[in-house]
Amino acid sequence: MRLSRMIMALTVGVAVAAVPTAAGAAQPQPQPSASTPQPPYVPQTAQLTVDPTSIRLGETATLRGSGFGPGETVRITVAIRALPQAAPARLSDGTSVNLSTVSYAQAPQPAPTEFTVVADGAGNFTVDYRPTRVGVHTFTATGLTTGRSDDAVLTVRPPRVGPPPHGGGNLPVTGSSLSTPMKVGGGLAGAGAVLVLLSLAWRRRDRFGLGSR
Repeated sequence: MRLSRMIMALTVGVAVAAVPTAAGAAQPQPQPSASTPQPPYVPQTAQLTVDPTSIRLGETATLRGSGFGPGETVRITVAIRALPQAAPARLSDGTSVNLSTVSYAQAPQPAPTEFTVVADGAGNFTVDYRPTRVGVHTFTATGLTTGRSDDAVLTVRPPRVGPPPHGGGNLPVTGSSLSTPMKVGGGLAGAGAVLVLLSLAWRRRDRFGLGSR
């Protein structure tokens, strides 16, 4: 009898303890709130431009960089290759003529092929570059801290060859350059005057019968 009472009491206790758990499970559970989607991570990239992209030898181009670290030191290297071979010129009859290469004087100090610049607080920089060689110049800017890098290409052509400015023609002669032509002209004019006088004297001599017989 005592055993049956103990089993009954144990059963009732388990049932009472299970009621709150079942009631809690029966209640609707809160749904997890949908989190705001985060934008995908896009690594910052550097950018290098050159303006203008084609110049004549002796002119200056401007390099502009952006996207580097604030105050970062940027190394710029310059690789130079020859200009593409120009096609031969053709005459009106269809024959081709090879154009000769125009020689030009090299600058005493060649432009550097490697140098460094320092970006400002926004990661930008601007620097001028004056080439001393004809060819296709490829600039590569690399940040020494971030490792960001970009390229830009500049074409440098030979200097323009043409007639003198202001409509061409010979420049006016001034100063001592004029003295020599004036002396020569004066001498010729004097010699001409002497010949005229001698001719007149000879005619007068013949007129008065003083000439040789």
